[in-house]
Order: sequence, then structure tokens, then C-alpha cells
Amino acid sequence: MEKRTPVDRHGQTNPAWNYTMKYSISEQWLQHHGTMLVIKLYCKRKLGDRYIGEVHQPLKQLYDYAYPLGGSAVVRFPVQIGSAESQGQLCFSYRFGEKVAIEKLMLAESIASFLVTGPGGAL
Repeated sequence: MEKRTPVDRHGQTNPAWNYTMKYSISEQWLQHHGTMLVIKLYCKRKLGDRYIGEVHQPLKQLYDYAYPLGGSAVVRFPVQIGSAESQGQLCFSYRFGEKVAIEKLMLAESIASFLVTGPGGAL
């Protein structure tokens, strides 16, 4: 699920984004050690964007760290370029919300109703 932030046009060599993104994550993904949060950083340029680096963190590790703190945390990780670490760090905050249960039957009925009647319930 790729999402992008707006470009920071004022931060120069120390960019900052005050931007909220929301994701729905299944509990299975959260408990699997291989499910990663990947944040890729680019510098937007007229001649093409320049890759800066990225941060990889297992969702389970982020959840296990935030759970005792009430479900949210502020973390700082080194930005990596390939297998080497750059001199920069990425600091971000995150929060895990409450569990939401979706009844499969209710979801299937809603989708079927939408497909039959269309948006707004009109035929």
C-alpha cells in the first residue's frame, strides 16, 4: 500500500513532514515477523527525483514497542542506502488504533448491495 507525502519545499537539507497517513492492518500482518514498514525518501528535482535512502522496520517490532506505551510512540531510525547507513536519521511518530472487527457476511452483503444498486443505492 504505497502512499506519498506532499513535498517539503522549505526544509532544504533538514526536511520535515507534518502529515498523517492511515492504514488498516490485519492482525495476521502484525504478528508476522516478515511484515515490514518501508519508508523511502526522495529529493524532488526538475531533472528527476533523487533517491536518498530508506528505513525498514518490522510492524511487529513497532507494535511491541508501542503497546506498553498506550499504542503510540516516537522513534528514530538511521536512513539506509543499500546495505550501508547514511549519516541521516528519520524520526516519526505512529499510533496503533483500536481493533475493528468486520463481519465477513455483513461485508459481503454490503459489497453485493453496492454492485447491484450502485453508489447511493440507485439502480
